[in-house]
Amino acid sequence: MYAIVEMAGQQFKVAKDQKVYVHRLQVEEGKKVTFDNVLLLDDGKNVTVGAPAIDGAAVEAKVIKHLRGDKVIVFHKKRRKGYRKKNGHRQSLTEIVIESIVAKGAKKAAPAKKEAKPEAKKAAPAKTATKKAAPKAAKADDLKKIEGIGPKIAETLVAAGIATYADLAKTKSEKISEIIADVRGNHVTDTWPAQAKLAAEGKWDELKKWQDELDGGKA
Repeated sequence: MYAIVEMAGQQFKVAKDQKVYVHRLQVEEGKKVTFDNVLLLDDGKNVTVGAPAIDGAAVEAKVIKHLRGDKVIVFHKKRRKGYRKKNGHRQSLTEIVIESIVAKGAKKAAPAKKEAKPEAKKAAPAKTATKKAAPKAAKADDLKKIEGIGPKIAETLVAAGIATYADLAKTKSEKISEIIADVRGNHVTDTWPAQAKLAAEGKWDELKKWQDELDGGKA
């Protein structure tokens, strides 16, 4: 006998005495846990399919221990951009052993009954409601006033939802580099958020003085 059951957000095919590794459960080691979201049961003769779950069916298990999975390395690189990013991850897991599969009360999904169509009612006259005007979207700023940003980059940033100086000021330079990665050229984005902050605050004289010292957005 086996069952397909959802445990900790994942679906598993399990049988009695089988060991399973699932995402970390908030259950102490040695304690029992019951999973009642059983999607399918096979007792060797009949197969019962839930709609979506089977009423009365459950999988009972015992928590053996908590552990962490093998390390997984995630490495991102973009050619000719000087972009490299390396991350490691170890998933928190729980080892459980299946003690029993309970099929008591399991019912096969009955075919859906066709509901009788209610008699068509005469449509009531629509009430004329005064609609409030939707608030206008914030006006986009001229991002080309930031040293190092050209028309193509400005268009790409706006398409990504960065349309104002305030938006650009709160976006990290690494994120900006990812957004404009497909735009031709060698773009240095380190100073763009700081420039945008000055522009958002209306400090144009201070921004102009700083930009005179920059070269393509690079200090």
